[in-house]
Amino acid sequence: MVLTAFCEGQFAGYLCIKWMPKYPTFKEREIPEIRDLNVLLKYRNMGIATRLLDDAESCIAQRSSYAGIGVGLSRDYGAAQQIYIRRGYVPDGQGVYQKGRYLEQGDSATVDDDLVLYFLKKLN
Repeated sequence: MVLTAFCEGQFAGYLCIKWMPKYPTFKEREIPEIRDLNVLLKYRNMGIATRLLDDAESCIAQRSSYAGIGVGLSRDYGAAQQIYIRRGYVPDGQGVYQKGRYLEQGDSATVDDDLVLYFLKKLN
């Protein structure tokens, strides 16, 4: 499912909900995953991401008690990390995940878009 945002008739951003995610913890627990939250630069800091997340969580709450989300660990994801934590998302406790596997103590990893920490939020 793709949710879109418009500001004064202009496309401003989007968010995807993956109802059957591949991430093992979410797949096993049937937790929908919020993915690809993107707001165009000129529309940031206008509450658009918040509204998209509100709508996504509302949709998810009709099917699940939890929403899941993954966020990259590089500086590029800093704003996303902050908004998710402010909204009540907490790490799922499984550690860092990359390219289909959980990383273990002593593993090496390349910091790229595939290096992710997953979060959960209990919905009303």
